[in-house]
Amino acid sequence: MIKTVVIEDMNHLYELLDEQEFRKDLKRNRNLFVYRGQPDATFKLSTSLERNCGDKKKELEPCMLRNFTKYAVLEEPSIENSIWKQMIFGQHHGLPTRLLDWSFSPLIALHFSVTENDLKDMEMRDSVVWRTDIHELHKLLPEKYREIGKKYNTTVFSVDMLLEACESLDMYDQDMGSTAMLMIEPPSVDVRIVNQYSFFSVIPSDMKDIEGFLDAYTEKTVRYIIKKEIRWQIRDMLDHQNVSERIVYPGLDGLSRWLGRHYFVR
Repeated sequence: MIKTVVIEDMNHLYELLDEQEFRKDLKRNRNLFVYRGQPDATFKLSTSLERNCGDKKKELEPCMLRNFTKYAVLEEPSIENSIWKQMIFGQHHGLPTRLLDWSFSPLIALHFSVTENDLKDMEMRDSVVWRTDIHELHKLLPEKYREIGKKYNTTVFSVDMLLEACESLDMYDQDMGSTAMLMIEPPSVDVRIVNQYSFFSVIPSDMKDIEGFLDAYTEKTVRYIIKKEIRWQIRDMLDHQNVSERIVYPGLDGLSRWLGRHYFVR
């Protein structure tokens, strides 16, 4: 079930930021929620592969990965040995893939929710932060994947763990069908992945409706609607907390984006 929560003021925002439950076994406040921010609340959850290739995604995906690897191997030789590394490295550099970006940090998700290419749109539309629970998704996985998770005492897969469970895209699609998807933590190929606290969900080809899947098979998924009237206030709060383009995109590109927005005249 997907629960919708509307955030109309800064007081309501803390419902999103302070969700960690107290665990008696650890005497710590912990959860395994991941978050995804989108600048328009009407945007559907969809992969870049879906948006780019539509109904031909299953046919064109291997072609794109093969051609990407042919050239990218010069920069990262190890990707030749793993379809999953090819996919993650490609996603990181803008290749359309079946991966859907998430972050372990609600602040990073909020950053993407209140950031626009055209800053005039900030006051024109509501935005959204999605939250889902890795534990719930893990329980839906086929048994062999859950056994590998048990073997390594984790519910979050690494590239090597996924390769141990599944050696091809066709096998993954057959295993998952339309009723499960795996969450993977990418290798830290650069500082951007580290700073964004990145996770990816690997969407199977038969899953035509990601939101429909979450609504039918999960209980803790939440869709936080950020009202347009407070987007600038949240944006300025995040800057004050040092959550901005210069952190999310380390380097001169991120610095230039941040400076452009910092000096934007409303």
